[in-house]
Amino acid sequence: MKYEWIKKEKEIYLPPNKPVIIDIPNYKYYTINGNGNPNSSFFGECIEALYVTSYAIRMSYKKGLEPENFYEYTVYPLEGIWDISEKAKQSFDGTIDKNELVFNLMIRQPDFVTQEYVAKAKKWAEKKKSNPLIEKLKFNELSDGKCVQMIHLGSYNNEQELFDIMEEFCLKNNLKRNSKQHKEIYISDPRKVVPEKLKTVLCFEVE
Repeated sequence: MKYEWIKKEKEIYLPPNKPVIIDIPNYKYYTINGNGNPNSSFFGECIEALYVTSYAIRMSYKKGLEPENFYEYTVYPLEGIWDISEKAKQSFDGTIDKNELVFNLMIRQPDFVTQEYVAKAKKWAEKKKSNPLIEKLKFNELSDGKCVQMIHLGSYNNEQELFDIMEEFCLKNNLKRNSKQHKEIYISDPRKVVPEKLKTVLCFEVE
């Protein structure tokens, strides 16, 4: 039976529409760093590189190239850790210039994926899609640790309202936000879903 993260890991990918505390363990990811406006072609190419390589692993069994302990699964959703440039931080007034955004995009990989195997998958992906960013993908194990998160329904432009709610939750529960950077998990595909129906998990680390 195919492993479906949306059903098996609801505590991470489908939190409630109110803040909750969660400990997120170590997971394996394809990642790529960048900066600038998320509406740029570069941002789209980063996403393409992540997905084409993730699907190279997912569909490897059809060519008899699957790794040891492979099982069928649904490819994990796109995630992004967001921050602003050091220059923007020095003059931050509460508004964000999208051109000053700094991001680390990622797609989680199953436990059976190894460093050696992802190198092979990148080569398969490069044969399928001509995207120079594929070779720049990194394979990392990352842990978010103790976090506060909640689900956001609607346009990305309205996220700050929820971050305010999350920070108020932290104050009431004696929690301190580690930094102003945060993670977003994109449960909905913005190419297929209207803005008011988008589902996005918002998350930041606390102590």
